[in-house]
Amino acid sequence: MLVTLYTSRVVLNTLGVTDYGVYNVVGGVVAMFGFINGSMSSATQRYITFALGKGDMKRLQTVFSTSLQIHFLIAALIVVLGETVGLWFMYTQMQIPADRMDAAFWVLQCSIVSTVVMIVSVPYNADIIAHEKMSVFAYISILEAVLKFAIVYALVISPFDKLIFYAFLILAVQLLIRFCYNHYCNRHFEESKYRHVWDKSFFKEMTSFAGWSMFGNLAGVLFGQGLNMLLNVFFGPVVNAARAVAVQVQSAIQQFIGNFQMALNPQITKTYAKGEMEDMHKLMFRSARFSFYLLFFLSLPVLFETNFILTVWLKTVPDNTVVFLRIMICTSLIYTLSNPLMVANQATGKVRKYQAICGSILLMILPVSYVCLKLGCPAYSVFLVHFAVESITQLVRMVLLRPLIGIRIVDYIKNIYTRVLFVVVLSVIAPFIIYDNMDDTVARFFVVCLICMLSVGTVAYTIGLSKNERTFVRSKVVAFTNKIFHK
Repeated sequence: MLVTLYTSRVVLNTLGVTDYGVYNVVGGVVAMFGFINGSMSSATQRYITFALGKGDMKRLQTVFSTSLQIHFLIAALIVVLGETVGLWFMYTQMQIPADRMDAAFWVLQCSIVSTVVMIVSVPYNADIIAHEKMSVFAYISILEAVLKFAIVYALVISPFDKLIFYAFLILAVQLLIRFCYNHYCNRHFEESKYRHVWDKSFFKEMTSFAGWSMFGNLAGVLFGQGLNMLLNVFFGPVVNAARAVAVQVQSAIQQFIGNFQMALNPQITKTYAKGEMEDMHKLMFRSARFSFYLLFFLSLPVLFETNFILTVWLKTVPDNTVVFLRIMICTSLIYTLSNPLMVANQATGKVRKYQAICGSILLMILPVSYVCLKLGCPAYSVFLVHFAVESITQLVRMVLLRPLIGIRIVDYIKNIYTRVLFVVVLSVIAPFIIYDNMDDTVARFFVVCLICMLSVGTVAYTIGLSKNERTFVRSKVVAFTNKIFHK
């Protein structure tokens, strides 16, 4: 997280606000097509995890090889779309200074290649997650952090066009990281060695699953990159830079949550595959609560001291960044609670109705945001729209999932939302009193951060967790302490 925040600051200062905004919005053109791959990614992970849960190794090999075939086809489609629709949109619709068009062209080309590399690597990452080898991600993340520092240093001393050079450096890192993941899989998982298998019925089954998942992924792209494009059209690259900075902070915080959820998601799918529904429900409750508490623990100090943090972190804070970041963090907290529901739905394989309804609701984010901006609403209004629609969709997810896995809405609300609400309300009181009664100084920042962490930690432990969960947490703390001090 700290590496991401530091490197983002240096890159912003080195490139400048305009070039930084250009890089993020042009790269987003290709990312918009990523919803095609995202839907296939969820299908791949579901089928690999399900096959592992069943212990069917022959099926596992078929799943991996078939998914690799499909991802190569998706990669080819992304290249075609990027070099046609992507170029057209960049040259005709986006607000980019005329003297930076050539640089934007090379950013687009590097983004296309990076996207292709990530697409063909999806089955390998899904295989690692399904096998629950999470330590691999930790080790490769360390390598990635070192490479990010190297990029920053090279960018600062580079005599070349810094925007173009930065795009090529990011591409080089992507290639190296992808090689590491693929190499690990080939050495440790027999099924990851490609075999030419053609199972027409299974090919259709996977693509059908992915096709309905595409609704949800398309919605994700629209409230991500789609809103980014919309902000560019209405306000220009400076506002894109503000959003990019807010996204960097949000992503750095969410990275911890993503790793935690990544470890639990395969277990939810495997318990469903074994028919252990009660255990599945408990895992869902635990995943939602623990994820929320962890994100809230990291986010609350940022929500209070957003302006101070951004001012210290960046030499130049783009306008709107503070309000963008606060709304995006609140939306992330709501979205965190939906992850177990989405994983459970994918585990059932019955995604058509779920994705059609939830995807349709989420797809309303872009047109509603467009109308708001057309009516003269400020830039941050699009993030308020996202927050409102995500909250509505959360309720719909619970209703749709109830008949699929036999979970009662009352139990979900009681075990998750009621506990979470108490934790949020009680945790905010002490930090708010401190924040409201101290001057805006470095001392207030440290005091507020300390009180936030103590408040969230204490309330979450005493009220937010069940008795068994408190016992589980204590045992993990004791085990970790013994490991550190009794080596």
